[in-house]
Amino acid sequence: MLPMGMVNALRFTSALLQSEHATGVISPTPAVPNGYSGAMSEQTRRPVLPWALWDAGAASFNAVMTTFVFTVYLTGSDFGDETRTSLVLSAGLVCAGLVIALTAPVIGQRADRAGSRRSALALNTGGIVVCSAACFLVAPEPGYLFLGVGLLSLGNVFSEIATVHYNALLPSISTPRTLGRISGLGWSMGYFGGILALLIVLLGFITPGVLGIPEDDALNIRAVALFAALWTALLSAPLLLRFPRGPAEAPEAARRDSLAESYRRLWRTLRRLFREEPATLRFFLASAVFRDGLAGVFTYGGVLAAGSFGFSFQQVLVFAIAGNVVAGLGAVLGGRLDDALGPRTVILASLTGLLVAAAPLLVLRDPLAFWVCGLALCAFVGPAQSAARTYLVRIAEPGSEGEYFGLYSTTGRAVSFLAPAMFALTVWIFGAQIWGVLGIMAVLLAGLLLTLRLPRLGADRADRA
Repeated sequence: MLPMGMVNALRFTSALLQSEHATGVISPTPAVPNGYSGAMSEQTRRPVLPWALWDAGAASFNAVMTTFVFTVYLTGSDFGDETRTSLVLSAGLVCAGLVIALTAPVIGQRADRAGSRRSALALNTGGIVVCSAACFLVAPEPGYLFLGVGLLSLGNVFSEIATVHYNALLPSISTPRTLGRISGLGWSMGYFGGILALLIVLLGFITPGVLGIPEDDALNIRAVALFAALWTALLSAPLLLRFPRGPAEAPEAARRDSLAESYRRLWRTLRRLFREEPATLRFFLASAVFRDGLAGVFTYGGVLAAGSFGFSFQQVLVFAIAGNVVAGLGAVLGGRLDDALGPRTVILASLTGLLVAAAPLLVLRDPLAFWVCGLALCAFVGPAQSAARTYLVRIAEPGSEGEYFGLYSTTGRAVSFLAPAMFALTVWIFGAQIWGVLGIMAVLLAGLLLTLRLPRLGADRADRA
């Protein structure tokens, strides 16, 4: 029986195809996509399903490489003491987060002004594929730990920057009438693309995998990296090949902009928000912090399951699949509560639930406790993510949604070092991997306290504070 989220995604896809004459694309309206200097040709077709497939492809790096398989492999006993390997992994992710913080806002801005989103997306997607495939070279020896962490960290940079460009394409393949449905399709494809990739890894590569790849020298685990690269390449290719190009010539000013000018332009935007929209700026800060805490729940979930609770690779992957299903269903329920109670209430309730669910893991070291608390954590992640998105929709100025969501993405990337840094700090202070949970809880608590300062939203819009 299919999970309800997958059933809904398939129903939507079917309806979309029928409404658009089963072409797999949507015919355009005369709207001008953000980031292009001229209107799209009336003959341009909008590649909706290829756009959603990219999210399913990118899920292999997030679910397989970053969360539940390769990070678990790198922090295993073959590479040294689990505390040391966890610290090295966290240090690598902190460095990646700092690079993202310094570059993501202006890279997205420059691609918008130059009309080069597609080429920028292709370049960064290629980086994800290369980094994933190169992880095959990481043999199970301590000397290969830094190579593995370096490739994974660089892949994270490519993945985060690619996601900025991917999100920026949404106005170009949707209309006001289809924006929510198309965005929801991409969200669903990301969740269930990750689930399907993990199922293939579990059944095909992990002992006794049906592919029969030997375990000697961890060949079966290293081969998973090649699979992740292939998965990303195949599912991203339809979008990269079919997405319509922007204008052949970018505006002269955009092409000549220096990096310093791009940072000055970003600073002017932030100053305008500070003067005119302080409530919106507070939301960007609060959501960036708690979203990084949510990312930390998934990033370190597999690491803690194996290192602190004794899960095997098979058990980690089974938990990963169950966790993604629970997160998807939680997002559906959270959406209903959002309509009834408002997004701020859902965010606060979800963050509180995450803290309550995480606390027992500090004292209970039983695998059953991890299953119960871990799935509870996953259930609260989905509603918080969904409600954060709807909160921004409600406070965004009409006609400026693209700018607001661009800042939403880039501010999230800008603080993506917080959870890895706090995880590493608490592991270092207390000397055991399990105390990294306390670091993640600290980030979530900071996000909750910042969210308490946000205005409640009525049925329509928030009052500007």
